[in-house]
Amino acid sequence: MTRDEVCRLLGASPETSERLAAYVAVLGEWQPRLKLIGPGTVDEIWARHVLDCGQITRYVPPTCRRLVDLGSGAGLPGLILAIMGVAGVEMVERDESKVAFLHAAANVCDVDVGIHGMRIEDLPRGQADVVTARALAPLDVLLPITASFLGEGSVAIFPKGRSVDDELKSAARHWHMWFSRHPSLSDARSSVLVINRIHHDSRP
Repeated sequence: MTRDEVCRLLGASPETSERLAAYVAVLGEWQPRLKLIGPGTVDEIWARHVLDCGQITRYVPPTCRRLVDLGSGAGLPGLILAIMGVAGVEMVERDESKVAFLHAAANVCDVDVGIHGMRIEDLPRGQADVVTARALAPLDVLLPITASFLGEGSVAIFPKGRSVDDELKSAARHWHMWFSRHPSLSDARSSVLVINRIHHDSRP
């Protein structure tokens, strides 16, 4: 899938398209050294990464003022969402080399984001309007981490691959979830989960 096709699907303006292209370019410069994305996805970066992350914007409430992206890595989805115009994006990444990349990419793409170079566990808790994470962990691991950032009106948005049914089944053993599931634009076998509320079931 080409840049033009992806940007058309995302409804990206010409300016946003240029910034997305700038991100792809800087990622390409750093990729040989840091292996920021899977080597097998480099040639499909627009569909596998830009589209997969950019589609999340359609589920972000327009009132969002703080979005926390857990385990940002290459800025996926945090940087893509900021480029797409989502306000208040904060990215959490513990790897120093990846943090350096995030600063460089944010500068090249001219986006205002918060970058926390620390473990997720060390980030001060506080309500976020949106929590995102991509390819970080299965749901039963993500939910306990996410819970401390969610409040009334918050949502968690997780792109998920083919294992989503197994992940939902496993998480349901200890969590009650109120969520919607949407087909992914980037892969017919994948989904985007939008979780509005979670409750831990403490029963054995």
